[in-house]
Amino acid sequence: MSRRSGPKESVKFWRDPVLHDLEMLHATYITYAFAPHAHEGFGIAIVESGAMAFEYRGATYIVPAGSVGVTHPGEMHTGQAVLETGWTYRTLLPASDWLQQAAEELTECPSAIPYFASPVIHDTGLNQQLIALHRTLETSPSPLERESRLLWSMAQLVRTYASPRPLVKSVGKEHRVVQLVRDYLMNHYTANISLNQLANLANLSPLRLLRTFRKQVGLPPHAYLNHVRVHQAKRLLAAGWSIADAALETGFTDQSHLHRHFKKMLGVTPGQYTRGCKNVQDLASPSRYADVM
Repeated sequence: MSRRSGPKESVKFWRDPVLHDLEMLHATYITYAFAPHAHEGFGIAIVESGAMAFEYRGATYIVPAGSVGVTHPGEMHTGQAVLETGWTYRTLLPASDWLQQAAEELTECPSAIPYFASPVIHDTGLNQQLIALHRTLETSPSPLERESRLLWSMAQLVRTYASPRPLVKSVGKEHRVVQLVRDYLMNHYTANISLNQLANLANLSPLRLLRTFRKQVGLPPHAYLNHVRVHQAKRLLAAGWSIADAALETGFTDQSHLHRHFKKMLGVTPGQYTRGCKNVQDLASPSRYADVM
């Protein structure tokens, strides 16, 4: 009789220089156990399946699937499986600056490094948000999107679970500033734009820009930039450009990058759109009209 093979351990680690060398991990551990260790910044563990246990501050905590574990900079902790099948999780190891920046920009006043009284957060919504963030940080070629999503998610974490919770300053109706940023994205859509560039242009903190722009436009700047790029690519495809050339001309990294955003936004692929444009052109030509008479 053949034995069914169980889950296998796997590890993927990478770091992002754009995000101040943010370190990330996507792993499945079964028998492996972490020795006591500490991180220079925060440790954020997002458990996808199974459950992880860790010793921290003199106690043992369990982080089940759908939950999030948080350790503070410089504080020793372990990590091991609770079940025989192990656990699968994603980790973010942001420098304390990221969370402090989020706290300061939420309140718009100097702030200490955020403090989390509980190292385990039982919040499936937060878990799913951070999983989506992690996937974006793993796959998105856009520095603006990666910066924006990381800061936004850290702000939600601080706002909801830091103790004491920061008093968030409301966002005003800064229409002129938002229009300035929109115009800049329209005119520089092929450039590799950073969040700090836009914040400096608007003379706002990065998080305030994100909040203000999102409130008025309905999209964060990186998503609006993709919106601009797709519509510029649409014009080029209608004019007869190849999909690959249209992708590169409008700031996408390659044809598949354009394909993903084009289909998501317009409901058709670039190829379907191109074929549709050609059919309309063919029907409008006198020779085609003569053939079908």
